[in-house]
Amino acid sequence: QVQLVESGGGSVQAGGSLRLSCAASGYKSSSLYMGWFRQAPGKEREGVAVANLDGGSTRYADSVKGRFTIAHDNAKNTLYLQMNSLKPEDTAMYYCAAGFPAAPLRWSQYSYWGQGTQVTVSS
Repeated sequence: QVQLVESGGGSVQAGGSLRLSCAASGYKSSSLYMGWFRQAPGKEREGVAVANLDGGSTRYADSVKGRFTIAHDNAKNTLYLQMNSLKPEDTAMYYCAAGFPAAPLRWSQYSYWGQGTQVTVSS
């Protein structure tokens, strides 16, 4: 019953920044995980960053550590992904997801998905 709506994607030059937002509704459990996943053409979907809403713990893909930051605003029920120092290889459709995963960075563990927002980084 969780609904997710993403926004904030766009086109930027390498080295630039974007902030993605995911407005969430319909969840009851404070143990819910929310996260960001991405999929580029011809590539499999991969976990980027996830957060446990109960406790605020986070996990990041090695490829984005130090560049991306995930955060959740409880008052706004919104998940964010701040992306800095963007690289062309970050180009992908980015999806917000929610669920109760056993393995938080595996996309197949999540039950609820947003529509996606495109991020394009030019060199």
